[in-house]
Amino acid sequence: GPETGLPLPRYVSLKTSRGRARRGPSDTHRVDWIYTLRDLPLRVTGEFEHWRRVEDSEGEGGWIHYSLLSGVRTVLVTQDMTPLRALPQSSATELAYLEAGVVARIMECSLGWCRVSVEGSRGWLETSAVWGVDPDEELH
Repeated sequence: GPETGLPLPRYVSLKTSRGRARRGPSDTHRVDWIYTLRDLPLRVTGEFEHWRRVEDSEGEGGWIHYSLLSGVRTVLVTQDMTPLRALPQSSATELAYLEAGVVARIMECSLGWCRVSVEGSRGWLETSAVWGVDPDEELH
């Protein structure tokens, strides 16, 4: 983007449990959304000074002050009862089942799988069952 030199679009996460998404890039613009889920993944689609235009998994969003965003990568589980697996294989042992709406911290991603940490458990999720990472994205 023009302010940071980082690629657009890109994923970030919400650093706080209360983030206001505004109609435009300043405190004087109307608040359209209030995000209340800390670590929620968001996609940055624009930059203007200290503001970032973001959208959520449903395509909604607005402008958020950059101080409320983190470069820590997370994913949002989008499919109910998504298996958290011991290995990045669909036949691997299921460690847990995650409900839609659960947020997990990304540890690494490759070949359609992400190793994540969620509430003290670690395992692998298929990228097709989450939002916050591109299907072919590699993160180490």
